[in-house]
Amino acid sequence: MERKVYGIFTAGGSGTRMGASLPKQFLKIGGKPILRLTIERYLEALPGLQVVTVLPPDRFESWKEMCRRGAFDVPQRLVAGGLTRFHSVKNALSVIPDGAFVLVQDGVRPFLSVGKIREMMAAMKGGARAVIPVCPVTDTLHRLHRREDGTLEVLAGDAPDRSELFGAQTPQIFRSEELRNAYQAAFSPAFTDDAAVALAAGIPLTYVEGERYNIKITTPEDLAIARALFNSPKI
Repeated sequence: MERKVYGIFTAGGSGTRMGASLPKQFLKIGGKPILRLTIERYLEALPGLQVVTVLPPDRFESWKEMCRRGAFDVPQRLVAGGLTRFHSVKNALSVIPDGAFVLVQDGVRPFLSVGKIREMMAAMKGGARAVIPVCPVTDTLHRLHRREDGTLEVLAGDAPDRSELFGAQTPQIFRSEELRNAYQAAFSPAFTDDAAVALAAGIPLTYVEGERYNIKITTPEDLAIARALFNSPKI
């Protein structure tokens, strides 16, 4: 039997770094909330996707009202966010059955191409246990420590070799039963994404080249870039 596909869209944060009156996922680009743009991109790529949206509990009603006003009538299962992203994803996995594919997507990454999403899902259907998009690091890196006064000092040791370093993006896609089992582990600060949780549980990861436009919108500068990207013919 073919596995159904579920999408967990994490939007449980308060968006303090954005400095806006609304959480970042509700800010608009092109007249639509960023979270809606993200979900729409995945519905376009994967028709029949089952949407699970993770939000702060006190934002359920305002999100429902945004969807009503915008005639965004896509069925969604709303799940309360937790103390950290780890706990939010764990909450969402509790409503997803075994025997499915589950993609975990930051709710504020609306620009990954439809083709790349379909490519990643094809890899899962072809037998991959987990698919993670990554982009090579292009900046020169320095190992630094931030002092209590906010200044920076160099740490001893060789500088990182950037040719071996890649930044992970989302979506990250898994078999639902395997990811749920992985999330039975105790929380660790090292679990900064789902790939880290899966790797700790022994799930083999398949890496694919991500896309530079697949930015995560977290700051006012990101929002300005995202609005420019939205109006670009390349998006």
